[in-house]
Amino acid sequence: MQNVATNSQVNMESELLQLGLKQVNLGTSTGMEFFASGGELSSYSPVDGSLIGVVKMTTAEDYERVIEQAQKAFKYWRQVPAPKRGEIVRQFGEKLRQHKQSLGKLVSYEMGKSLQEGLGEVQEMIDICDFAVGLSRQLYGLTMHSERPGHRMYEQWHPLGLVGIISAFNFPVAVWSWNSALAWICGDVCIWKGSEKTPLCAVACQNIWNEVAKENNLPEGISSVITGGADIGEMMVTDTRVPLISATGSTRMGRIVGAKVAERFGKSLLELGGNNAIIVTENADLKMTIIGAVFGACGTAGQRCTTTRRLIIHESIFDEVKSKISAAYGQLKIGNPLNENNHVGPLIDKDAVRLYLNSIEEAKMQGGKIVVEGGVLQGEGYESGCYVKPCVIEVKDSSLPIVQHETFAPILYIMKYSDLDEAISMQNGVVQGLSSSIMTTNMRQAEKFLSCEGSDCGIANVNIGTSGAEIGGAFGGEKETGGGRESGSDAWRNYMRRQTNTINYSTSLPLAQGIKFDL
Repeated sequence: MQNVATNSQVNMESELLQLGLKQVNLGTSTGMEFFASGGELSSYSPVDGSLIGVVKMTTAEDYERVIEQAQKAFKYWRQVPAPKRGEIVRQFGEKLRQHKQSLGKLVSYEMGKSLQEGLGEVQEMIDICDFAVGLSRQLYGLTMHSERPGHRMYEQWHPLGLVGIISAFNFPVAVWSWNSALAWICGDVCIWKGSEKTPLCAVACQNIWNEVAKENNLPEGISSVITGGADIGEMMVTDTRVPLISATGSTRMGRIVGAKVAERFGKSLLELGGNNAIIVTENADLKMTIIGAVFGACGTAGQRCTTTRRLIIHESIFDEVKSKISAAYGQLKIGNPLNENNHVGPLIDKDAVRLYLNSIEEAKMQGGKIVVEGGVLQGEGYESGCYVKPCVIEVKDSSLPIVQHETFAPILYIMKYSDLDEAISMQNGVVQGLSSSIMTTNMRQAEKFLSCEGSDCGIANVNIGTSGAEIGGAFGGEKETGGGRESGSDAWRNYMRRQTNTINYSTSLPLAQGIKFDL
């Protein structure tokens, strides 16, 4: 691996100005303006350790104001025709196009992912807005034939109301947009608690929304931002006035959120952990395989829920793949993510570095053999202490506790298999069920992997890696990944309530199932 840092100072001032982030009292907003009266939350960049900005945290009183405004806004917004709501979302997408460079740089600088990935995340926001605009004219229900003469049956979908969104640091803007763009066209209003590790990204997105709201004379409360830690998130999770909570984060967090929302009979959409594998068959195109595996394992410094964490390789090509993976890792450039020559940026903070180091030691103690050495980078350009080397570890047993565990860092475990049934069993033999992939040029192997006896994940790919999902398909996973679905396909139904309607246009009142009730 080439440890490439940059000596140049990161100049974010113009981007912050573009996004309206030079004030320090930002934090809570129901639209148009920001307000907050809580303590301060400082955002430090993992790129160089610099303080980017300070926001005020939401208090219980601030939260009540947000809920009150959101309830008022919902009464207005739900009566706006869906295509008109789509037009507002279209304008929001256009604003994102205008601010793509600045917002993408902020994502990269505050979170630490490469600039290409930061810009790609904003492009995801633009794409979901485009998707939502078309969807605003396609919120279809069904019509059904009634068993009773002179009757018509159909179903329709109504907005839920207030949608609470809890997002994680690794995708500080895109996941919010997956939820908000669809919820808005469905007639809902959104309250967003972004990660306390990336608060400025949330404030920037709200600023962009505020531009659209002001230009269209929209009321406050259609989009709101709250800022703080787990306590402010719990206010929303336990609030019966918020019928849907969409939460992205760890499985541990999901257990808490899911239980609390279920206790009040609310709805939850959970996107939780992943422990994703690529099966490399003896029929794989190895050039494609190496590119997919290395990006999947090292992209975003291993901090994606779809990161490739396990490489399950056929025994006949194991040594060759291991050699090629090692060579590819040797070409990785690690450093300032705003330098587009670098492939890998920093971890989010020093806690993440500690977990990374602990996981490597655990793997060694459990019999893992280091193939590509890890470690923390030091020296000029690495002063933040958050830069680490992507690591590859060979294991003989896929059931090792450390392999079963999701470590949010660039650690890739490689292992052998002898036949496809064994490989699928290894792939499925974890508690998470998000993304999976098989590399093969054999149609039968590919089809078996995609069949009901194949991958048990919500996402199953052939000849591409585990990360990089498109917005057109529903995104989410099974088992301890939570079962939620966001983004494309029919994920919009999560944000609406179904109603079955029966209309009697006859002059009599026949009952269903032939029941007689004469007076």
